[in-house]
Amino acid sequence: MADVKLVVLPRIHDPRGNLTFIEGNQHIPFSIQRVYYLYGVPGGATRGGHAHKELQQLIIAASGSFDVILDDGFERRKYTLNRPNMGLYIPQLVWRELENFSSGSVCLVMASLPYSEDDYYREFQDFKNAAQPQQNKRGE
Repeated sequence: MADVKLVVLPRIHDPRGNLTFIEGNQHIPFSIQRVYYLYGVPGGATRGGHAHKELQQLIIAASGSFDVILDDGFERRKYTLNRPNMGLYIPQLVWRELENFSSGSVCLVMASLPYSEDDYYREFQDFKNAAQPQQNKRGE
């Protein structure tokens, strides 16, 4: 979990409204290859429920709020995202679940790779089996 971090993004204040921008390899440690967003998530619904073998992500609450629960196979942490100039950087091999979406929330995700089903761990035990040897190699 050492590589997971909250990233404060630039914010330009203006009486007409704020502006935040993100540049790959500058504000985040990867080149942005894909952007997608979740919205209209019904109350009580959970999203995510997977990990990635190689892909890295930055998750932002562009509007509203939601919780991100992360698990690296050893430790589990919850982050509440509710500021559009604050992102959560998630490296590869971290299980993620998103829940507790507020009404009207928008979850904006920047990804380091294009979509590939082969990059997903969709079963927690498969993820855990893959993640633990990697964590042990890093001395964690």
